Amino acid sequence: MAGRRSGSALVALVVLLVALAGCGGRSAADSATADVQRLLDRRAEAVVDRDARGYERTGRGTDFADLRALPVAAWSYRVTAVRRTGDTATADAELRYRVAGYDEAPVTTGRTLRLSRDADGRWSVVTDRPAKKSAQQLWDQGAVNLVRGRRSLVLGVGRSGQSLRDFADLADRAVPAVSDAWGTDWSRRVVLVVPKSLEGMAGLLGSPASSYRGIAAVTTGETGPRTRAPADRIIVNPDAFALLGGLGEQVVVTHETTHVATRARTTAATPLWLSEGYADWVGYRAAGRTPVEAAPELSRAVAADRVPTALPSDEDFGFTGDASRLARSYESGWTACRMISDRWGEARLGAFYRAVGEHRERPGAVEEAMRKVLGTTPDAFTAQWRTYLRDQLG
Repeated sequence: MAGRRSGSALVALVVLLVALAGCGGRSAADSATADVQRLLDRRAEAVVDRDARGYERTGRGTDFADLRALPVAAWSYRVTAVRRTGDTATADAELRYRVAGYDEAPVTTGRTLRLSRDADGRWSVVTDRPAKKSAQQLWDQGAVNLVRGRRSLVLGVGRSGQSLRDFADLADRAVPAVSDAWGTDWSRRVVLVVPKSLEGMAGLLGSPASSYRGIAAVTTGETGPRTRAPADRIIVNPDAFALLGGLGEQVVVTHETTHVATRARTTAATPLWLSEGYADWVGYRAAGRTPVEAAPELSRAVAADRVPTALPSDEDFGFTGDASRLARSYESGWTACRMISDRWGEARLGAFYRAVGEHRERPGAVEEAMRKVLGTTPDAFTAQWRTYLRDQLG
């Protein structure tokens, strides 16, 4: 009996010690996470309040001067994990921020922060960098400069004020041009981001620079209808943009602005020939270019009796390094949209775009929209388009 009582007491003591140790471990981890969250809450508040001293009291990481020009309406961190080793720690966090006057919903991105703790137990930030597989933000590349247009906000790094002003002028002309074609059921304002180089653009997109060589600009932002639109950005490749003339610059910015305007009506059902073709159609709508001038690669193909047999697939728009193939894909989409405008009217082109986007899946979307809006079938449409190419480009 004594042996059994002693064993029971020993087991109870072990269970108690394990429980206490477990509770102590969880408490320490929870405490570090809570402390880091409070630190980042203060850091976020300092960014919104433009409080340089308050920001610096939270540690180092991003230089506050790099952020100063960014007009943020909201900035917050959500700590998702803390890995602590003594008086150092690494934290994973989700950063969410909105640019005042432009973003109806936040940009969301992952950050990884290294932290240290002083003798008084206070944590501070040592570094603040993009998380693995997360793209850079503009301030990761240097001090952000800002120029405001009438309907645009241009953010740049390593660019002169006049350079950013030129981009604002292009955007301010693009916004009413897009509204004239598409309508006014969009925000009618755009944010352009101009990094220092192609490598900077690639960093902002989280992709290799080779993917965007020769691409003058891209538009980011989720597609599909949402009650609150996500933040759209037109990101410029300054290396490719510098090779364009004045008309080319305007066409590119108007094209990208069209993507911003149509984003809410662009879904998984929308083929790239339609979304890219429509954006080019708006871009060239008032440019005064003839079809041969606007579609040189496709014109050469038609002249060589190599008229496409079908509209381009989404894969044909991939950045594979074949510039001629990519150009023909864009030009094919543009001529298809131009044909709709010429034969059915501009209003019907916009209605067709919206009707395709009303579907949530690709199968049947184009077919139904062609039947309901254009009164035709994909086979008949393709045959008409091939004849149109010969008439316009031959």
